[in-house]
Amino acid sequence: MTTHTADPVRHIELERVFNFRDLGGYPTRDGGTTKWQTLFRADGIHRLSEADVDTLRPLGLRTIIDLRTPDEIEEHGRFPLDSYAAAYHHQPVLDVIWTPEQIERFGESPTFLVDRYREMLVIRDPALGESLRLFGAGETYPAVFHCAAGKDRTGILAALVLGLLGVPDDVIAEDYALSRDGMARMIEWMKESFPEARERLAAGPSPLASAEPETILALLDHIRVEQGSLEEFVLSLGVDAEHIDGMRAALVD
Repeated sequence: MTTHTADPVRHIELERVFNFRDLGGYPTRDGGTTKWQTLFRADGIHRLSEADVDTLRPLGLRTIIDLRTPDEIEEHGRFPLDSYAAAYHHQPVLDVIWTPEQIERFGESPTFLVDRYREMLVIRDPALGESLRLFGAGETYPAVFHCAAGKDRTGILAALVLGLLGVPDDVIAEDYALSRDGMARMIEWMKESFPEARERLAAGPSPLASAEPETILALLDHIRVEQGSLEEFVLSLGVDAEHIDGMRAALVD
């Protein structure tokens, strides 16, 4: 597999956010390349420090899409709009986050994440559809979408966007797998910042910390088997062909 994710500008290093990445530089099947510094994916940008905000300011972000649940926003807050003016859109992809009991019961299953991802396609398809419609508008960019860890909910939306742009599946899987490094950075920060959780975090590998390429490839296969293509699935979410064309115009050189 050819690696297209080694460019050092892909990961933006921040103090309290660990999986903030540029989706530029990926090849498309028709010979194009996704644009740098236009669309970003991230983990919990509600944690941004003042220094982090200053680091992001040159990006000129115009749109924030928050994929977390209402309860997560109430508990943890959101992107600091008072420090960095941008249009904020709350598009929850889950009604509630997975419970510890669910993770304990099913977490060792090799299909745990794929099953949860398939559920998310159905549970909150309006959030996915509205996010994709936003991406079809040129005035949206530069933009970032995020959840808590930047891997699962964010990973699904990233896979849909990159797939619609014509990025090959193996490259989409490489991008998804980069979240392993982000998760490792976040877990180390949590161990230092929340000593009371250190033992639980060190208990061993969990599906919540993994980002295996096969997981997102299985989801893409599922969509194609059920819907025929990514485009047909996205159209079923209320996204028009004009939105897809607008997304490609905005995000591909």
